[in-house]
Amino acid sequence: MNFKRRAAAAAAVIAVAGAGLVTVQATAEATQPVRSQSKDCPSLTVSEGWYGDNKARLQKMIDTYGRCGDSGDSGGKGAAKPVASFDWDNTVIKNDVGDATMFWLLRNSKIRTPRNADWHTTSRYLTDPAAKALAKACPADGATLPTRRDTDCADEITSVYGEGTTTGGAAAFAGFDHRRMEPQYAWLAQLTRGWSTRQVKGFAAAARKENLAAPVGTEQRVGTGKFTGWARYYDQQRDLIRTLKKAGFNVYVVSASPEPVAEVWAKSVGVDARHTVGIRNVSAHGKLTAHLKGCGTVKDGDDSMITYIDGKRCWINQEIYGVRGAAAEKVQPPARRQVFAAGDSDTDISFLRDATGLRLALNRNKNELMCRAYDNGDGRWLVNPMFIEPKGKLAKPYPCASTGYTERDGGAGPVRRADGSVIPDQKDTVHGA
Repeated sequence: MNFKRRAAAAAAVIAVAGAGLVTVQATAEATQPVRSQSKDCPSLTVSEGWYGDNKARLQKMIDTYGRCGDSGDSGGKGAAKPVASFDWDNTVIKNDVGDATMFWLLRNSKIRTPRNADWHTTSRYLTDPAAKALAKACPADGATLPTRRDTDCADEITSVYGEGTTTGGAAAFAGFDHRRMEPQYAWLAQLTRGWSTRQVKGFAAAARKENLAAPVGTEQRVGTGKFTGWARYYDQQRDLIRTLKKAGFNVYVVSASPEPVAEVWAKSVGVDARHTVGIRNVSAHGKLTAHLKGCGTVKDGDDSMITYIDGKRCWINQEIYGVRGAAAEKVQPPARRQVFAAGDSDTDISFLRDATGLRLALNRNKNELMCRAYDNGDGRWLVNPMFIEPKGKLAKPYPCASTGYTERDGGAGPVRRADGSVIPDQKDTVHGA
């Protein structure tokens, strides 16, 4: 669907950067508010956990751009709703739902044997050493791998998935664009090959039930290793999503987890499948394949772009705003960009930068994200500690001027502003106790 909003003139904004107030001049890339009547708009109800005046600034954004649940004249007949987009893992929920699903698959022997017993068929980026290590650890003796009891196989898969290396230390993936693909994330979706979307949702639902029921801090055993075995929704984000929706925003979840998995979890915060975007498999004969849907100039089955960094921008442009082809990979005019975005990692940086109103960064000590958020060049960034188990203060400044940016080839470089200037190293000022 193609939502259009009118561009607004530049406005002065008072922003919180780090622990102190900074006055900046905003860019002309704001979105014209549909309505500005705070007395009619729904209010955020959860205060605990919000840093400084973050809650107040979010409320002001809701009051300014919200349509108050379509309760009155909000820009005229056919006026489009403003868009808010959220990353999922560690942004709306504590811990990673992709990990939870992968561990459930392994503990229940639900990963199918690769086609022709060739592990290269599971990822175009899998290295020869990884394919050999997986073949050795996981003999192709049946339709599914016996990872529930075969600890060698489970250990090799968790190492490739979690560490990006074999248990012997060899690189598991190579040759990908680090600004639009993370093969480890994509691999989970690719390992659901042979199951239907409905079946994968069932697996994700079972993992969800276990992780929500487990006490905070629970670890689960997968193979011979121990991994996080619990998850919790953030009350603050539930409240924010509820309030945004009530105010007439179109709220989307854009995740680097498989889309069926993200859909299962997002439903409980009121975000339905139509508003959930994740890694999408190509299907054949009612079953998922190991190939992935494409975006922009990337064709289905090319498997080179997922909802990751610049790929998230592409998928938002394509799926929310209806932009097709090469244009979907580029920054859009303000009328085709979300008003609000929230994320916790460098994987979210492109779609966060595209937001025209406010950008919420949950501090997980991720270099590029925190460099840009603390630099706060246009005054639209909000930095907040994680709502559950927040990270402590980073001892050293973020290496913004040297290695904070990940290049397409995986190399490290300085983080640059839109005008090309280098962001200086930034101190960590918004964190847990």
